[in-house]
Amino acid sequence: MKKEFSLPTTSLRCAMIIPARGGSKGLPGKNTRMLAGKPLLAWSVEAGLGARGVDKVFVSTDSAEIAAVAQVAGAEVIARPADLADDKASSESALLHALEVIEAEHGPLDTIVFGQCTSPLMISADIDGVLDAMARDSADTGFAAVPFHRFVWRADNVRGWDGVNHDASVRLRRQDREPEYLEAGSIYAMKADGFRRRQHRFFGRIALHSIDPERDVEIDSLSDFQLAEALLHARPKASKALPASLQALVFDFDGVFTDNGVILDSEGNEHVRCDRGDGMGISLLRARGLPMMVLSTEENPILRFRCEKLRLPHRHGLSDKRVALEEWAQREGFDLAKVAYMGNDINDLGCFEAVGFTICPADGHVSARQAADWVTLAPGGAGAVREAADFILDHLSKGEQAK
Repeated sequence: MKKEFSLPTTSLRCAMIIPARGGSKGLPGKNTRMLAGKPLLAWSVEAGLGARGVDKVFVSTDSAEIAAVAQVAGAEVIARPADLADDKASSESALLHALEVIEAEHGPLDTIVFGQCTSPLMISADIDGVLDAMARDSADTGFAAVPFHRFVWRADNVRGWDGVNHDASVRLRRQDREPEYLEAGSIYAMKADGFRRRQHRFFGRIALHSIDPERDVEIDSLSDFQLAEALLHARPKASKALPASLQALVFDFDGVFTDNGVILDSEGNEHVRCDRGDGMGISLLRARGLPMMVLSTEENPILRFRCEKLRLPHRHGLSDKRVALEEWAQREGFDLAKVAYMGNDINDLGCFEAVGFTICPADGHVSARQAADWVTLAPGGAGAVREAADFILDHLSKGEQAK
């Protein structure tokens, strides 16, 4: 019988695929087991949904229970055949099957992200970090890794034991050794066409994204669950609630929209790094009708260009940002107690004192982090604004539901 083909319904560039089979023997039911208030699988799904570089998240599973959890978390489900869900089936086989199913509906993908369902401390910024590393290095594959400084030993017939990553007779200091990394096992990304041909997660040029060791937890046992739960509960939380009727959001620029670094070319021109995903966060907040403003002490044409592109009102070259903030709020009729401010350094502390809620990126100055009501997981210029936008959008949605 002639096979019928239909045009793809939607177009995707990058899909995240999370294999999650139902037959775990080490810890039965672990993929749906509750962890810090959510099923284990939901943590990985939500990280994928929050990544700016991921268009859609899919869960490949043979389990109806896992499928239900995946759908509630916001993922689409791909039914995995039984022969690809036993103990001997590789992750690659599940990914190849999922890739075929996705492309049959959506057309050819550019990139796939392989996310582990057993990595609940995975964050959106690290998924984007792997994708960004691939783009930066013109790589075919990328993965998350953890900096590693320990000495590894192996049995030796002559010496008894010998160094693997070091000369046992030379004890180098950490700063004198070549950097080494451990594969985290949580996030991989591959060019789809190359993966289809090579059928392995590593091929061609490889890029690496370094993650915080505290996010390197893989769930295999009950003790892993306990460790992950402790770490999740230890994550920074807002010290107080956002104002019930949030009226506006104000940003600093350097260290918030940028990574606070600057690149100088041979002619002395400055270049900064921004995060494209932040723009989507701004667009979503604007769509909800939230007024926004950018204030900066530095006179910077880059700020003006970026804010104009994001359609953000802005003032720069300010000698006192708090005075400018108060004048703006009075002119617009805003109650500063119902305004949120996002800044990263000591020159933002005056504005912190004036408003009702304060936010600081993860890499902000210690004084700003200590003074902030909430600290993002992502650093400035690497998704901190998007994370803050998602946080506020969730607050606004809950406020609407309560009405």
